[in-house]
Amino acid sequence: MPRLAVFALVVCALAVAAAVVSFAQGSWLGIVWILMAGISSNMAWFYVRKAKMERAGSAEGEGAAAAG
Repeated sequence: MPRLAVFALVVCALAVAAAVVSFAQGSWLGIVWILMAGISSNMAWFYVRKAKMERAGSAEGEGAAAAG
């Protein structure tokens, strides 16, 4: 898993924890934490898919070079 995806997942988990604590204390600031968790989750998904596509592209390039 790419390093940026791991960092984004860590941020997502921390944002969810902060949202839970914020809502437990009766603060509406937890909405901001939920939004941050959503953005970081999407970033993690993006970096995982990007790495997967790059690996598939390099495998195709190696296969084409071997065939040609």
